[in-house]
Amino acid sequence: MSSDVSMSSDDDKPLGVIPKARATQNGHAASANGRAAVMDDEDSFMTDSDQPLSQTSPAKSDSTAPRRRHMKRKADYSSSDSDTPLASSPAKSVASASVPMPGAVAATTVPANRINGHSNGKLNGHKTHKLQPKANGNGKAKPPPKKKVKKEEEEEDYSAESEDEKPAPKPRKKASTSATNGKSKNVVPKADPDASEDEKPLKKQKAVADKTKKVKDEATSDAAATPKPKKSKEKTAKEEPDGATPKKKRGKKKEEEDAEEEEVYKWWEMEDPNGDGSIKWATLDHNGVYFPPPYERLPSDVRMKYNGKPVTLSTEAEEVAGFYGAMIETEHAQDATFNKNFFQDFKKVLTKHPPPDGTIIDKFELCDFRPMYEYFDAEKVRKKGLTTAEKKELKKAKDALEEKYTTCVLDGRKEKVGNFRIEPPGLFRGRGEHPKKGCLKRRVTPEDITINIQQGVPIPKPNMPGKWKKVIHDQTVTWLANWTENINGQHKYVFLAAGSSLKGQSDMMKFEKARELKKHVDRIRQDYNNELKSKVMADRQRATAMYFIDRLALRAGNEKGEDEADTVGCCSLRCEHVTLEQPNFIIFDFLGKDSIRYYKKVDVEDQIFKNIRIFKGGKNDDDNLFDRVTTTGLNKHLASYMKGLTAKVFRTYNASITFQQQLDEYTPDKASVQEKLNAYNKANRMVAILCNHQRSVPKTHSASMEKLTDKLRGFKYERMKLRHVLFAMDPKYKKNKAYKDDESDMDDEWIAQHEKSQKEKEIEKAERKFAKENEKLEADGKEAQKKSVLKDRLKDIEEEYDRLEQERGTGKADLGRKKAPEKIEESIEKLGEKIKTFKLQMVDREEGKEVSLGTSKINYLDPRITAAWCKIHDVPIQKIFSKTLLTKFPWAMEVESEWKF
Repeated sequence: MSSDVSMSSDDDKPLGVIPKARATQNGHAASANGRAAVMDDEDSFMTDSDQPLSQTSPAKSDSTAPRRRHMKRKADYSSSDSDTPLASSPAKSVASASVPMPGAVAATTVPANRINGHSNGKLNGHKTHKLQPKANGNGKAKPPPKKKVKKEEEEEDYSAESEDEKPAPKPRKKASTSATNGKSKNVVPKADPDASEDEKPLKKQKAVADKTKKVKDEATSDAAATPKPKKSKEKTAKEEPDGATPKKKRGKKKEEEDAEEEEVYKWWEMEDPNGDGSIKWATLDHNGVYFPPPYERLPSDVRMKYNGKPVTLSTEAEEVAGFYGAMIETEHAQDATFNKNFFQDFKKVLTKHPPPDGTIIDKFELCDFRPMYEYFDAEKVRKKGLTTAEKKELKKAKDALEEKYTTCVLDGRKEKVGNFRIEPPGLFRGRGEHPKKGCLKRRVTPEDITINIQQGVPIPKPNMPGKWKKVIHDQTVTWLANWTENINGQHKYVFLAAGSSLKGQSDMMKFEKARELKKHVDRIRQDYNNELKSKVMADRQRATAMYFIDRLALRAGNEKGEDEADTVGCCSLRCEHVTLEQPNFIIFDFLGKDSIRYYKKVDVEDQIFKNIRIFKGGKNDDDNLFDRVTTTGLNKHLASYMKGLTAKVFRTYNASITFQQQLDEYTPDKASVQEKLNAYNKANRMVAILCNHQRSVPKTHSASMEKLTDKLRGFKYERMKLRHVLFAMDPKYKKNKAYKDDESDMDDEWIAQHEKSQKEKEIEKAERKFAKENEKLEADGKEAQKKSVLKDRLKDIEEEYDRLEQERGTGKADLGRKKAPEKIEESIEKLGEKIKTFKLQMVDREEGKEVSLGTSKINYLDPRITAAWCKIHDVPIQKIFSKTLLTKFPWAMEVESEWKF
């Protein structure tokens, strides 16, 4: 080991973390643990840029075979008078009381390691505490919009698998199967033959479909339907004074950008930004949708093999075979259900379009798609190898084809269209254990598309042969086009982009509705706590379900059809999903939205434990736990407290109020920007745990952390070299406290490897730069540089790293150029700050490896909380919100720093 390197320094130890954040649910203490991530009610996909120092990866769920529900007429409830609803006694009405409930006990979750007998009282590595709700204390807030705007679900390009691209489907009738889960470990009393009819579970519980009423205000004219924006005062250009130097003329591109910024439509500054609640637009003109290009056949020498022999397929069959061939190295191709569904659909295509050579393909095991895979893989490599100019040319041609579809004219304003591209054909991947994964998504044609456009304007022509299925002029909806996909029969919609005025109004109304819930939440909690002992079974079940929805942020849940994944929510929980464990623990284990596993052990109040024991009494594992509660009925009950209140609003409210409380309590005032960002992400993680926005640890996490560790050592290596330069200038620096300690976590072996790696990078960089320079010279019609120029550059690199090798272990260093000691001291100080910040980033990434932070930012956290927090703590919002989110929430950026949720 070199004399200048010490392994005993504390330099490599992680910095002290911010005070442990306490997971709060509605102001009550809670801890949670889960292993899978979820995509939420209004998902939009995020890139890594949306999540500072966190990676996203598809979560794997521990799924089980789908089970359906049976309803049995069996029941038994506790013999205790306080437990058993008495049908013979008239139910007493409970008066609502708007009383603060700081003492209400929240359901506290227990980490999985505690279940295994390793209790450490920690949540995601941090101790859990109980939090009392803080006084609202928010400043004067803008009242929620009085007008109602129809809410449209988020839509993204090519997100065929997402169930969030369409309005929520109507509940379907339950279909029962005989599947059971064996014996249950639940605490269940014996059946009571004398139980009254009202106490017995219903034999069948039919889901009542929500009927959506379309209300049109015929008395309101189109002109009145669309509010006119306020005219902004135009700034008059100041004339240059005599003799003043005229300003330089700015580039055309910059002027166009400035003009576009000036034309931003600030709908949130209008007196009535939400219109009349019925008519959404007065004028709407667009160019329809963009269909993917037709399929092009593969080269004649690229053919799939059957039983070892190449097969000539029809064009239609070759396209489908190619879908699978491109995926044979993915996890999907290793899935039995995926392969089964694919081959069934592939054979249907082969029946309609048989191979010209007469080959009969009837066994999946004999099919060999590798020639196709190798061709596609080679094409990827070829495209990656294209020059920058070639890539730009291809992009330019693609953009030119799509340009007219990217925008529309809404009420005289140019607005961006979101998912204007029609999904290309392919194989359905689904999420989790979806029963239809692997099925063929057929090509969508104009005959499938319904266009919504203003009456009287020219009807757009499709970019492929065919005519639109239908053209309508419905001013009460905001979609431009729709069609029905063939896999699940779901309706797909083309909406305006996330940053459009209509989308922004919808988002703002959603969060304002959640803020309005603050005025009613105490009364609602008072009522459902009183009804936990109700003598009417339906009321008691509803109160218990509301408790879970409020305290655990569970989704309400809807009934599923036979051909859908067996996912459940609170109202559709079955007995097999809930296990009782003495003295008062409830273990939830079920597949939630998108087949993501929800697993939590919850410490509940005694009455909740007793109620669940009653509800499970005399039932089979596949019977509904809440057999007298439906999502429709629950939402109707909630609407009696507040107009438009549904179970979904509770989820948004709980996420935002918890986030606000965490930020207020744990953000350090005097700290670096990175320390404040860590506090922000900790608060976000509390929300992610509350809402079960968790994920499995990314496969690349370990490798990623190793790279970060090497990068941190690289900073230390640079600092070490600078210290040695100072020591060579003046030995007295060795006595300086700031410089005397050697960098840890580095030995001669690592330094040699690091220098070798850096040398390879420098050589590669020089070669790329040389090639790029020659490419530019040739484009300008000039003579390219000779190879000797590159050789000289590479020789300089070799000499530099030979010098570093000779310095290794000597405790001396030479920068190769003269530099003042003050400048070197300044560089060392900057490196020290960089190391400190980088360590905080590593801690943040490690703590967030099992949590997805992006979902909360997009859908559940009021963006005004983040905007106000950034202003108070002087944190650039660009470090938290990506460009996509800044475009999505322009209305939130102008909030005052004193604003509170």
